[in-house]
Amino acid sequence: MKTYPMPTKCPVSNEPLHVTRLECDASGVVIEGRFEPNEFALLPPEQVEFLRIFLRVRGNLKEVERMMGVSYPTVRLRFETLLSALDYEPLEDIKAERSEVIAMLEKGEISADEAAARLKAIKERV
Repeated sequence: MKTYPMPTKCPVSNEPLHVTRLECDASGVVIEGRFEPNEFALLPPEQVEFLRIFLRVRGNLKEVERMMGVSYPTVRLRFETLLSALDYEPLEDIKAERSEVIAMLEKGEISADEAAARLKAIKERV
């Protein structure tokens, strides 16, 4: 049986679709419920293709540039767009946020418990 890419948006309303059924061809088992796809399943095809190339070349953006036949600034822009679509924060922002919490603790502006809670919240987002 031919398979097709999973649609992620309703063709009528353009709202997100919900995965509600999974089926095993081998056993015939059917599972119904509300399932959440991972962030990669929701990417548009062009970003999935970029991600595949990026992973294939072990994250070497110069090699992505060569394989795609586009300029380095275009590759960087596509990479940043991918990170944004995945809602991944730049590591520099996270490092700066951690440093700010530690500085506030050192100045006595927040307690050790508050600093620990803030650092934990930052870690959970990463």
